[in-house]
Amino acid sequence: MNLSKILSDIKLKNAQNIPAEKWEIMERSTNQLKENALGAKAIGKGAVFPPFTLPDINGKKKHLIDFNNDFLIISFYRGGWCPFCNLELKALQNIIPELNKLNTDLVAITPETPDNSLSTSEKNELSFSVLSDIDNTYAKSLGLVFELPKDLIAVYKSFNINLDKHNNNQDYELPMPATYILNKDKKIIYSFVPEDYTERLDPEAIIEVLKTHSTL
Repeated sequence: MNLSKILSDIKLKNAQNIPAEKWEIMERSTNQLKENALGAKAIGKGAVFPPFTLPDINGKKKHLIDFNNDFLIISFYRGGWCPFCNLELKALQNIIPELNKLNTDLVAITPETPDNSLSTSEKNELSFSVLSDIDNTYAKSLGLVFELPKDLIAVYKSFNINLDKHNNNQDYELPMPATYILNKDKKIIYSFVPEDYTERLDPEAIIEVLKTHSTL
């Protein structure tokens, strides 16, 4: 079973188990992002990824140029509190051996603080870099960020999801769960930017893109 199918099944269960009034608020927020075509406005295929300097889980600064293999996968995720994000991170971890064969780096970027990112990395036994984009500053420059409506914030708090503690701010902003594949020149050769947080790029699709562009 691929990642998309697993996530789809979880979304279906959520729709059945989450109180209808709360589920309606969650769906309305997602549909609003789709109506605004937020994904189409974000940086996409053909563009050169702008440089970044972001702290990893140990507080060490990482730069875009530090990842100098033939390809680089960049995955933006909402936080370790999001079950869809955790499943995606685990699925990405599972393809590390194949990425190594294709001379490909992998990095995940989240608005969570390094301490919270450390917990997520340890929980999912991740061997790739997890970077903290404090206040979503970098993700905003890429057009990936949106502000949560107040009714959705209330729903999240009722689930004991407190973004102010995870992100150490009062912004209540999140990035779309985008995945980018860059070549050695840091040019985007593939982008997946869903407005729906339950949708993620299948690792198998990533491998296929890499094989198509690889000269190995």
